[in-house]
Amino acid sequence: MDDLFTRISETVQDANTTESLTRALLELLQRVTGLESTYLTRVDEAAGVQTVLYACNGRGMDIPENFSVPWHDTLCRRALAQDHLVCTDVSACWPEVEAAKALKIATYITTPLRLADGTLVGTLCGTSRTPTPVTEEGRQVLTLFGMLILRQIERETLLAQLHEANRQLERQSRTDPLTGLPNRRALLHEMERLFAMARRVERTVLVAFLDLDGFKAINDQHGHDAGDRFLVQIGRRLEAGLRNADCIGRLGGDEFVAIGLGPPLDDGPQGAVHAWHARLTPLTCGEYDLETCRIAYPGASVGVISADPRTLTPEDALRLADAAMYEDKRRRREAVTVS
Repeated sequence: MDDLFTRISETVQDANTTESLTRALLELLQRVTGLESTYLTRVDEAAGVQTVLYACNGRGMDIPENFSVPWHDTLCRRALAQDHLVCTDVSACWPEVEAAKALKIATYITTPLRLADGTLVGTLCGTSRTPTPVTEEGRQVLTLFGMLILRQIERETLLAQLHEANRQLERQSRTDPLTGLPNRRALLHEMERLFAMARRVERTVLVAFLDLDGFKAINDQHGHDAGDRFLVQIGRRLEAGLRNADCIGRLGGDEFVAIGLGPPLDDGPQGAVHAWHARLTPLTCGEYDLETCRIAYPGASVGVISADPRTLTPEDALRLADAAMYEDKRRRREAVTVS
C-alpha cells in the first residue's frame, strides 16, 4: 500500500491533463484489482450515449477507445440505478445487456463521476471475462481514482471556462457594442498591423474617414432608438461593400473608419484614392427602414487618403483622412447651395 500511495502521489504530481492522469491511474487500477481491462467513460445522459474515452487492456481483453453505446443498454446505468457497483457474474445479474454479452464480460466494477450539482459526467470501470474477486482495497482504490480523475476534469473545465471568459472580455473590449464592428481600440490595433505589413511589402495603406451628415437630426426627429438602428444598418452596408481584406470600424458617435492595403509605394496613389471614394460613397446612400419611420439618406461625407507607412503613423493617417472628410463635407454643402 505504501508503494501504491507513492505511485499515486507521483502520478498526480506529474500529470497535467485528464488523459495523462487517467492513463497512469488505469494502469495502476489494473494492477491493484487484477482485472483484464480498466477504462474511463464519458456519459451524456441528455443524448443517451456512453463513450469509452481511455482504456488500459490486457490478457486479450479489448475495450476499444471511442466506443459508444446507447446509455439505456449499459452496465453502468444498471449498476448505478441499482447501487450494485461490483459484480462477479454479469451474465446472471444483467443477462439483457447486449454490449456485455458481445464483450463476454463476467466481472464488472464501476464508480460514478458526478459534479458538485449531481450531474453524471462519466464512470471509471474495470472488467474481466472471468469471475475475479474484488477486494475491499480494490474498491477503495477505484473510488479514490474516480475522485482524482473527476477533480482533474473539474480543473480543466474551470480553466476552459476562464479562458473563454477572458476571450469574451477581450472581444467585448475590442467590439463596438451597438454595431458589432471593431471599436477605436481594435481599429488602431488593426491599423498598426496593416501599416507594419504594408512596410514589408512596400505598399500604401488606404484610410477612409466617414462622417454621417444629418445624424443628429435623425436622433432629434425620430428618437435615439431609430438613430441606433440607423447606425447598425450603416455598419452592415459598409461591411458588405468592402473587400474581404479591408476593415471597417466605428470610431465613435457617427464616425466610421475603413482601412485597406493600397497600391505599391512607387505607383501614383490618386487612382486608388478615387476608386475607394467611389466605392464607399454610395454604400451609405439610400432608404433606411428604422421600424418607427423610413428615411431617404443622401449619404455620408467621406475622406480618403493613401498613407505611406514609412513616413506616417496610424494616428497621422487618421488626422489626414479626417481633414479629407471635412473637405468632402464642404464640397457637398457647396453643391447643395449651388443647386
